[in-house]
Amino acid sequence: MEPMKPMQPMEPMRPMEPMKPMQMQPMQPMDSGAPWWPGDLGQPSTSGAQNGTRYAFFPDARRLAVEDGGQITVYDTGEHRIGGVSQQQSGSGRGAPRFTSQQGDVDLSQLRQVK
Repeated sequence: MEPMKPMQPMEPMRPMEPMKPMQMQPMQPMDSGAPWWPGDLGQPSTSGAQNGTRYAFFPDARRLAVEDGGQITVYDTGEHRIGGVSQQQSGSGRGAPRFTSQQGDVDLSQLRQVK
């Protein structure tokens, strides 16, 4: 067996080029699309969706719009100020949504349907 030869010294690295400035574009607002609720209600204070059901709350009009399966229903919320929604899952599918107000949980069956 031949003895090991000495290693050759490494060549020095070439200097790196400096990074070029990034071409930044200002962020564009997201397109939320056309409102799905009736236009006469104005802008909601809160809106969202859960399990295919959309909702929007309009405190000045005291109305809650709910869209489920393409059907929009508007409810009179009375003294309730809706702030959120939850939906219990059931074995056969999704349950009815429950809305949260300053007075506690509210079922849609407790609200008067207006449209």
